[in-house]
Amino acid sequence: MNQEIMNEIMEKIRQYDRILIFRHFRPDGDAIGSTKGLQAILRATYPEKEILLQNNDSSDYLAFLGPEDAIIAEEKYADALAIVLDTGTADRVSNQKFTLCKEVVKIDHHIDKNPFGDCSWVEDQRSSTCEMIVKFYDTFKDELKLTKEAATYLYTGMVTDSGRFRFNSVSGDTMRYAGILLDQKLDTDVLFANLYLEDFDYLKFKAYIYKKMKLTENGVAYLFVDKAMQEKFGLSSESASATVSSMDSIRGSICWLAFIESQDEEDKIRVRLRSRFMPINHLAEAHHGGGHAFASGATVFSRKEMRQLIKEADACVKEYKENHEGWL
Repeated sequence: MNQEIMNEIMEKIRQYDRILIFRHFRPDGDAIGSTKGLQAILRATYPEKEILLQNNDSSDYLAFLGPEDAIIAEEKYADALAIVLDTGTADRVSNQKFTLCKEVVKIDHHIDKNPFGDCSWVEDQRSSTCEMIVKFYDTFKDELKLTKEAATYLYTGMVTDSGRFRFNSVSGDTMRYAGILLDQKLDTDVLFANLYLEDFDYLKFKAYIYKKMKLTENGVAYLFVDKAMQEKFGLSSESASATVSSMDSIRGSICWLAFIESQDEEDKIRVRLRSRFMPINHLAEAHHGGGHAFASGATVFSRKEMRQLIKEADACVKEYKENHEGWL
């Protein structure tokens, strides 16, 4: 089935002279890596085609990968093919003008709760959309061209979305596809320095949040990053959200939550949910969100709803621990 869908996508790419590539808003490494990676492959393969990234926001954290293209005139969408990457639902697409395109292709690895697009290729067991793009390249490698630039983008997305190849979504395929990219002689020293070196001030912030994080009776770690904390340490939305990873190594805690108070919207609190062993996407879906089984996002609209989510997560952890073995 997936081979048929890939064949259909490849045929559409061949047919169109203008291809516009989109992703979700507040982009992460996979969103930016997959879009820039696919663009670089298609530009190297079809220099005569116009292939543009069309998104309305950016990422300071991933700025080292370079800028995206300027937004083109609206009338140029009508005869273009849209390829939307790493976006589970249409309302999360950064540039909503994607609907103006003649046809829409969706390529994604999120659980397909709200399908969209004229052609949709979804593999929710994959570690990243970047992994899918490498699979696509490998399937049509007699025609498609993989450059070192494209490989760098795609490897960035694979590394970040797989937790440096630690998450349980990593498979033998993941490592084999990563090997295809590494064969392009990537400068991984520079890449990992850009991804994981931290400013001294941010290290001091991490020391601060270690004092602020809390643990429920059954082992849910959680942290509330309020406006005052964000202002005190000069946190961007991205760096505030990244605090969820500070709680991922607590023995006995198999679920952790970061609550990020919105700077712009009163009573809106974004939530980052992470877990090991126990799926948590159903919790996110119950609170205006969704995502992967072990990594999801949600939104709550009051401190009361925040406390309710913590309570629900604690109950889930309690039930899981009582009925399963092998967790740490």
